[in-house]
Amino acid sequence: MTVREALQLAKARLLEAGFSPSQADAEARQLLGWLVGPGAALWRSLEWELGEGAARTLTDALRRRILGEPLQMIIGSVEFYGLRLMVRPGVLVPRPETELLVEKALEALKGVSGPRVLDVGTGSGALALAIKSNRPDARVYAGDVSRAALALAAANAKALGLGVVLVRGSLTAGLHGLDLLVSNPPYLPEADAKAAPPELAWEPATALYAGEDGLGVALPLLEAGLEALRPGGQLLFELDPRNVAIAAARARSLSYRDVRTCADLAGRERYLSARRG
Repeated sequence: MTVREALQLAKARLLEAGFSPSQADAEARQLLGWLVGPGAALWRSLEWELGEGAARTLTDALRRRILGEPLQMIIGSVEFYGLRLMVRPGVLVPRPETELLVEKALEALKGVSGPRVLDVGTGSGALALAIKSNRPDARVYAGDVSRAALALAAANAKALGLGVVLVRGSLTAGLHGLDLLVSNPPYLPEADAKAAPPELAWEPATALYAGEDGLGVALPLLEAGLEALRPGGQLLFELDPRNVAIAAARARSLSYRDVRTCADLAGRERYLSARRG
């Protein structure tokens, strides 16, 4: 079987399983790119013959994907803000929309020399490592309550050669004097779990759901930020578009200043920024 034939087979299998044409095409290409290897351009490899081992790997990967396993976990990695991160079951997979949170974090740190940054709920380390890779002078803390998440973040940091400080603990873990507190906390209402897509079963519920309204972590984190941030320090959250306005109102009631919300690329208000007074 050539790569071209394997690509056509993968697309067909995914379409039969109910994937949209665009998703089937994109995922088939990602699977074949993974099999061919990062050193070869897929379009130049279409007439290559796949060995029996690679063909079996593709068949198994398609079976797992059709059963609902996230593509990133099958491949074992994901691209995030120019970094190749390992992913594992039991740890949240970084989402594309979180890349905009990195951009906002880097913007917030402009003009701050040697900033101190905390990423709360770091998971795979995506936010912390993306910030550190673009601001080598920053002292970046990567915090999480999950040992599995911190182990994965440590493995990613080592593989990328980026020095972040791993912190096990909830909320701000007792840190003070921060220039930036950034977080993509669990933010879905628990009722969403009833209709969740099968892919989410591979990620921990504690990284996805946060109480009846989805604000069970974000609101306490707003309060903790008052102690952790230096005067004028900034916080940045990614939240559910359904509850970002509630979080913004709470930030104002806690006397944060410059409280703002911002839309994602789909036009949904998703990001909250505020400064400690």
